[in-house]
Amino acid sequence: MNNFAYSRAHTVTDAIEQLNSHGHSQFIAGGTNVIDLLKYFITSADALVDINPIEEYHSIEEMEDGGIRIGALVTNADTAYHPLVEQRYPLLAKAILAGASPQIRNMATNGGNLLQRTRCYYFYDTNAPCNKREPGSGCSAIDGYNRIMAILGTSEQCIAVFPSDMCVALAALDAQVNVSGPYSDHTIPLVDFHRLPGDTPHLDNNLQPGEIITSIDLPGQGFSRNYSYLKLRDRNSYAFALVSVATGLELEGDVIRDARIALGGVAHKPWRVPEAEEFLRGKTASRENFGAAADIILRGATGFMHNNFKIELAKRAIIRNGMMALHPETQLPGAQPSL
Repeated sequence: MNNFAYSRAHTVTDAIEQLNSHGHSQFIAGGTNVIDLLKYFITSADALVDINPIEEYHSIEEMEDGGIRIGALVTNADTAYHPLVEQRYPLLAKAILAGASPQIRNMATNGGNLLQRTRCYYFYDTNAPCNKREPGSGCSAIDGYNRIMAILGTSEQCIAVFPSDMCVALAALDAQVNVSGPYSDHTIPLVDFHRLPGDTPHLDNNLQPGEIITSIDLPGQGFSRNYSYLKLRDRNSYAFALVSVATGLELEGDVIRDARIALGGVAHKPWRVPEAEEFLRGKTASRENFGAAADIILRGATGFMHNNFKIELAKRAIIRNGMMALHPETQLPGAQPSL
């Protein structure tokens, strides 16, 4: 482990000032990803600024517009089991409980979940070239073992995927990320928060240097009646998704009045295609229409030898999850299929 200084911040202003007072420093809250990255020498820090003492971001509250504001320092577990989330946004609760393990969910924070880094094998192997870790060194995954890698939004520089389950549901729910920085406070739509790799795969998101996530806003529409989160993985316990799908539907009889579909495990960010959702509006909720929407979502999907199967798997998952969303009461709590 590299040596680093440690300090605690009690306000956002204090946290930002402390972060900028060191040459190379990072925030730490739950530490479930940052500590691993430090231990494996994938990242380094001169100082860690503990933001847990900032009390105002440890709560979940109703907003005047009917939505809720989720503090960035609330743990994943406390978020999933919060009455407002369970009742109004069960899609989010289900997605969170599909991720990691109970022990990690008890420690991991919502802000940290958004900022976690890829679990690409080559990113964690410091002996392998990796453009995310060392820009310009190459991408070992393209010609290597790439079973878990992306099929959408890839570039010649990187084919890694973003691993979060929570963010897939947040993307489907039109969440907004509230950010504070040394110069201004602003909001970033969750769908725009994470970046595709392009020519800068080392940049995971659009957070600027010195900025901190303070909270996440969810609108009033939570799709609490017709929803489903499907996570397909190699084993049921503590595994990242090969393909995951978050689906929310607003129905009038068997006609779809509104639809949201977001995919995980297939790209460098949660993957959502508004054109597919627009296609479904006014259509009957059927396997055929969900299949046509899947074709729109997966347009341009490209496999890399070991992960070609993901394209067909993703299509079937979209169709299956759409049908599951029609009857969410039949889904067993916490149950997720493995391959």
